[in-house]
Amino acid sequence: MRFHANRDVFSDAVSFAVRLLPQRTTLPILSGVLIETTDDGLSLSSFDYEVSARVRIDAQVDEPGRVLVSGKLLADIANRLPGMPVEVSTQDNRVLVSAGSAKFTLLSMPVAEYPSLPAIGESTGVVPAGTFSGAIAQVVVAASRDDVTPVITGVQLEATAGSISLTATDRYRVAVRELPWNGDTAEPVSALVPARTLQEVGRTFAGSGDVSIGITRGGDRELIAFASDRRTVTSLLIKGNFPPVKRLFPETTEHFAVIGTAELVEATRRVQLVLEREAALRYSFSSEGLTLEAAGSEQAQASEQLDAVLSGDDIVVSLKPQFLLDGLSGVHTDFVRISFTKTENPNKPGPVLITGQKSREDVGNEEFRYLLQPNLLLR
Repeated sequence: MRFHANRDVFSDAVSFAVRLLPQRTTLPILSGVLIETTDDGLSLSSFDYEVSARVRIDAQVDEPGRVLVSGKLLADIANRLPGMPVEVSTQDNRVLVSAGSAKFTLLSMPVAEYPSLPAIGESTGVVPAGTFSGAIAQVVVAASRDDVTPVITGVQLEATAGSISLTATDRYRVAVRELPWNGDTAEPVSALVPARTLQEVGRTFAGSGDVSIGITRGGDRELIAFASDRRTVTSLLIKGNFPPVKRLFPETTEHFAVIGTAELVEATRRVQLVLEREAALRYSFSSEGLTLEAAGSEQAQASEQLDAVLSGDDIVVSLKPQFLLDGLSGVHTDFVRISFTKTENPNKPGPVLITGQKSREDVGNEEFRYLLQPNLLLR
């Protein structure tokens, strides 16, 4: 095998291919990147039986072939090569990489032992990449990081012909984002996608045009594929039933406060400085505005007052500041509406619902909804 490629294009392609490789693996061969050259150009692939990545780029192919090489080492080398055309060739069981006067020799891995990449089904629909990337960032913060309950470490993707929704929860909060898309499905479809993989998809395809999404079912290996600009990522779906958290959202809320988003973010960051880890902030809403209070220790306390418009009775809630900040990060409007829900126990406050507003008088935009309370939402 022998080919020449643009240095920046090659480096970017290698970085994409290795991005989802596992940090540690019991099978060293799965840490490799498969390089394949044909008369049509060059492709680089990675696969660990759960997640795969594949990218195609233009290259001058002198000798077609395929070789497997350490992905991390190749990425480190490609990122440090001088800004000159890259030449890659094979000689016996070695891979030669050069650009200008820089030359590297790598030991190849047994390509015959490398698993076949998963087959990809037809596209289910197409969504603008920037919108999809933003939606992922809004909801993925609410996904659980506790592998003890794998089903909530994923993001539930639900699609119809005209819309798609993303839902995540860690039992303390629920984030939902709905967005339009051009779907090709007669019946609603759903897929439970690992949050870490979806987060990388959002970062990778943020600057692309459109992202095509395809769900392949049948047999024991159900997977989802994301493709754009000759790049493809596939992931096995998480098995299990995602909890019905959407039913926790109230249909209407008459009790709410409207605050400037940036002001609430900055005040929360300041007042939480005196808190001990995992402690909650006290938010007191009244006709005079909002008061934030933190009793950190005997040595430090903090408080701050903000302007807020309250509709309904005075109320006090205690919220974990980082969880609130995660929700506010998904509010892309100047103002945020914090709505207060009721529970059967009058002494126990219900979860607060966070949505965005363009102005103090705006009725609100509920494409993004974030439900939060310190206590467990589901038991």
